[in-house]
Amino acid sequence: MLDREFDAYVEQQKRSATGQRLEMLSRDLTGTRKLLEAVLLPTLGSLDGIILEYEMVSTTGVRIYIDVFYPPLFAAFECDGFVAHGENLTRDRFSFEKMRVRTIALQGFRYLPFSYDELDKKPEACCRAVYELLGRYGSPPGAKLFELSVNEREILRYAFARNGAFSLAEACACLQMRANAAGQVLHKLSDKELLMPLGGGSVRHHAYIISEKGRRCFL
Repeated sequence: MLDREFDAYVEQQKRSATGQRLEMLSRDLTGTRKLLEAVLLPTLGSLDGIILEYEMVSTTGVRIYIDVFYPPLFAAFECDGFVAHGENLTRDRFSFEKMRVRTIALQGFRYLPFSYDELDKKPEACCRAVYELLGRYGSPPGAKLFELSVNEREILRYAFARNGAFSLAEACACLQMRANAAGQVLHKLSDKELLMPLGGGSVRHHAYIISEKGRRCFL
């Protein structure tokens, strides 16, 4: 995987990120790069739909992050290095990691963690695990998400990853479009009941949030 391709994708993800997720995307992503290069690109074929440093909230209110989230399979992929996650693991960190795994499981994700050594030395075995996941849970042809246009999918993925309200200005930044063009995408998704407008009148809306019907596109 070319460095510039990965760096460009990270920058694209940063445009739709805020707060701590933006900070996470600015850290060393060597493990994530290895995960994409060795396993996910060979099995999925492209970066389309992949969300880096996906944010979720635990039952205790702690924000946690998944290295790579792939919405069509509702799958969470992670790469752990031995030194960072094994050799130097404190008791507190060990307990935190168990809480992370419980949170991922309780929210229904299909969780596939890999060690960096596995990705480096046994990439074929790692790929087979992802192929098995695709065989069991892959979206059938004509799945609702893929009936949308590219821009509609991008906004819906942004709304799903955001897990909260977002503005027209944020949609413009996500799509790299002017307000009129981005507004048309938002209106189409609202007409399909995949987004819910918040505030404003019947014509202008101040914000949008993904609907339950929109969430079901990723399940």
